[in-house]
Amino acid sequence: MNERIFVNGNEAVGWGALAADCRAFFGYPITPQNEVTEWFAREFPKRGRIFIQTSSETASINWLYGGACVGARVMTSTSSPGWALMQETISHMVNTEVPCVVVLVQRGGPGQGTTRHAQMDYASATWGGGHGGYKNIVLTPASAQEVHDLMQLAFYLADKYCNPVIVLSDGIIGTMMEPIALREINFNSLPEKDWALRGKGRRKDGQRRLLSSGQGLIPTSRNPNYLTLLHTLHNKFQQMAAHEIRYEASLLEDAELVLVAFGYAARASLQAMNWARAEGIKVGMIRPITVWPFPSQIVKEEAEKGVKFLVVEDNLGQMVMDVKMASEGKAAIYLVSALDRHEAMEGGAIYPEKVLEKIKELTAS
Repeated sequence: MNERIFVNGNEAVGWGALAADCRAFFGYPITPQNEVTEWFAREFPKRGRIFIQTSSETASINWLYGGACVGARVMTSTSSPGWALMQETISHMVNTEVPCVVVLVQRGGPGQGTTRHAQMDYASATWGGGHGGYKNIVLTPASAQEVHDLMQLAFYLADKYCNPVIVLSDGIIGTMMEPIALREINFNSLPEKDWALRGKGRRKDGQRRLLSSGQGLIPTSRNPNYLTLLHTLHNKFQQMAAHEIRYEASLLEDAELVLVAFGYAARASLQAMNWARAEGIKVGMIRPITVWPFPSQIVKEEAEKGVKFLVVEDNLGQMVMDVKMASEGKAAIYLVSALDRHEAMEGGAIYPEKVLEKIKELTAS
């Protein structure tokens, strides 16, 4: 199947989840991701799949927890205030070691902030906003097609590591209309979910399965004590960091200034890079596709070559901290932030013109 359709990024979430054989969606409406919920409400029931509009975001994440425990491919979506309400249960799911996908379409904050686009949940998504110091793989699409494709990757990685995976979108990527190709992506086969709670009558060994978010406190066959749990999670996070880094590099060979951006800010940065190159300015770009694990090695390598970095993100500076850590103090790092939006109202955005202006300032001889 390779049919082409014209959709926005939020609708691409649904088509990607369908291609990944997602079986259930639990969600609550919140701007600017309402088209996600609408798509699942319209499309899933007629396909014999489960759609439940919950009473709140807290209910959504706990319905998701239940669905994950039976081994089904399940997901939810939300925006920034709802994301905050989901953090405790996400931490519990990491402890329980169950897979699921959460789509976060970011909007402005803090507090209610605005109902429009922003990139202000980077830190809570990449560091884990709940208790306990856990990690989730975080994928950052920059187009509707990439939303569709990364949804399939997200479900695969969630099952591979028995861990939640976050798809970190934003209000511009979510609401912008683009053509996409509906395609199924094939990944390596995964082991059967023998851990899932499906009833002992469905088991060849006739034995019950136990899942608990109290691993470390409550002994389980996998983790009989707290130190065993920490070893299990530590090794899992190390495997993610070693094998799941993804990024896109552009024109780094002769670059003297390297842009680092994700989501819609990456699209603005790419245009600015192309304009700068047309004027003979040696600019390259690194676009993280995973922001956790972060592509630190490529940043470090560029820093060792003596380049400058310009981080472009629609917040007050969050990813810039990862770039600073990766560069290990070997490069000058600058920032285009939400303070550089083209207008003061909530509809303001970081435009390519502002990025180009900063590029010229930093590269002026």
